[in-house]
Amino acid sequence: MDLMDSFAGRRVPPAVTDAGLALLLIAGCAATPLAIPPGGPELRSPDAWFLVLVLVSALPLAVHRRSPLPALLVMSVAAATLQGLHYIPQLSGPEGTSIGPTYVGVATGVFLTAVRSTPRTATLVVAVLIPAAAVTESLLAPAGYRLTTLLIETVLLVAAWALGRLSRARAAIRNQALERAAAIEREQVANARAAVMEERARIARELHDIVAHNVSLMVVQTIAADRVQDRDSAKAHELHGTIEETGRATVTELRRLLDVLRTDEEAESDPNKEPPQPTIDALPALVESVRAAGLQVEFDTRGTPAELPAGSQLAVYRVVQEALTNTLKHAGHTHTALTVSWEPERHRLTLRLCDDGPRQGGETTRPPMPARGSGHGLVGMRERIGAVGGSLHTGNRPGGGYCVHAVVPLPSPEPDPQHEGHSPHASHPRPAGR
Repeated sequence: MDLMDSFAGRRVPPAVTDAGLALLLIAGCAATPLAIPPGGPELRSPDAWFLVLVLVSALPLAVHRRSPLPALLVMSVAAATLQGLHYIPQLSGPEGTSIGPTYVGVATGVFLTAVRSTPRTATLVVAVLIPAAAVTESLLAPAGYRLTTLLIETVLLVAAWALGRLSRARAAIRNQALERAAAIEREQVANARAAVMEERARIARELHDIVAHNVSLMVVQTIAADRVQDRDSAKAHELHGTIEETGRATVTELRRLLDVLRTDEEAESDPNKEPPQPTIDALPALVESVRAAGLQVEFDTRGTPAELPAGSQLAVYRVVQEALTNTLKHAGHTHTALTVSWEPERHRLTLRLCDDGPRQGGETTRPPMPARGSGHGLVGMRERIGAVGGSLHTGNRPGGGYCVHAVVPLPSPEPDPQHEGHSPHASHPRPAGR
């Protein structure tokens, strides 16, 4: 059916396909008398009734899609009438077996009815219509050839019916497979979206703690500056500068928080207070903990450490923690190299963690990794690094093992106000008593 419903790779409208079949059958039936060789069976000369019966036996194919069973009945009656009036050769006779276009048209109608009809209609065709057509053809056949005609007609129509039901069953299986694949794809998309939203919520809670800590620090520093404003102006000026730096860092973290929360849903408030979040300085302790679990970690730090916002430090720590956990889970007690490189001249911090894969003969094996970006662990790492403006790359090593490579941007140095010839705090002193 797919072959009949398509042409040159382009989908053909169903009405055009059915009309084409009808026209092809009309041409074949009309040319049947011309194809009879000399000395063949004596047939009635074509006349107006012949043309009418040919049209009636073929044109129902054009509307078969709308009314399969009535169209097949009309075609069968017209074919039997053509044979009964001796316009076409007998199906089986002294001259041999002749399966002309008229019989092929009826078989085509049976095939299409089996494909397009319900099981009940298809059962009616094979149980009633096909036996009736076979008996009619056998009664119209010459004496001595009736049994042969009965068998040929039955085999022809039953084969067409069985082929049609097989095509319908294959189409149903294909459609079910496509539906299942679409459902699985929708489920995977929903699961991935849920994983992303869950990870964003967790990152947002962590950034919330960082921002809340900075704001609380600003409040404490402001109170302290008010108290020393009159008796120690230099100390008050220093506190004001610290408040400004803390405020800038807080604004940066707030922007990252808004980038993470890319959703219209309102987040539920969490009254629980979490402990202070880890930073890059806590990486040695993290490495020691996984070493105690049996993982062989080679930790190396390169370059001079630079200032890094708390959100970026938390992202680096969490990525290392997730990568080490995955290595221990999937590769077992293998060798792992962790390198943290500070590159202030390129305004970035690079993080590289590579393992050698499962040991030979070990029981732990790394399962086939999914496509990049799938899996809750990879989603979490990529969301964390992306939230601080960095990038993450993961993949298998050519010689075996797995690598996680992350790049986190370093903040650009702020210009020193003293080099500009004035101090904003000196020009705008804070009034006492506030």
